[in-house]
Amino acid sequence: MRHPLLDTPRGEASPPSTTAPLSPSATLGLQIPALAMSARRQAWQFAAALVFFHGTEYVLAAAFHGRQNVTATSLLISKQYVLAMGFAMLEHLTEILIFPEVKEYWFVSNIGLLMVLIGEIIRKVSVVTAGRAFTHVIRTYYEDQHQLITHGVYRFMRHPGYSGFLIWAVGTQVMLCNPVSTVAFTLVLWRFFSKRIPYEEFFLRQFFGSEYEEYAQRVHSGLPFIK
Repeated sequence: MRHPLLDTPRGEASPPSTTAPLSPSATLGLQIPALAMSARRQAWQFAAALVFFHGTEYVLAAAFHGRQNVTATSLLISKQYVLAMGFAMLEHLTEILIFPEVKEYWFVSNIGLLMVLIGEIIRKVSVVTAGRAFTHVIRTYYEDQHQLITHGVYRFMRHPGYSGFLIWAVGTQVMLCNPVSTVAFTLVLWRFFSKRIPYEEFFLRQFFGSEYEEYAQRVHSGLPFIK
């Protein structure tokens, strides 16, 4: 037996739902916290990567060469570098406002984070392995502590420090989900190292002669398309 209050006469429609559909602005309002959280996470990771990278560069330089011999160049911060990182943050903020969905690719961002970690490890292992022989400024004259390092990570690549920095720097932009800066960093850094490596190796050949020549023929530079 059906309850009279629940009995709906045949042919009559059920009462309409009182729940109104969400407006586009309300839907966007629900999405903003999630988008902000993704972008905020990426920005904090970027800041942490910068502080850790440059802080440890300074600490290692001071440990191997003494604090009195360490200058601002040991932090690897130049005017061009500041402009590049500033452009990266500007792109990140602009895309949050215009194309916020780009920052939601967590898988891509996590690949960038992995690149940052791998690049950091390669870079720091190369610094520690070379010890006092590692300098941030290319040596154009021979010093007593200057020796050819061919063991450790240098068995697999001639310039692991450059390779690690390239992976780290590009990784920061992948982590931020910055498509423009990812391409720009890759091209600019590759062009920079493609000129720096031949210049540096000119002096290395003068310092170590046939020993370095044999080493260069046997071991790759560590960067793509640079012999």
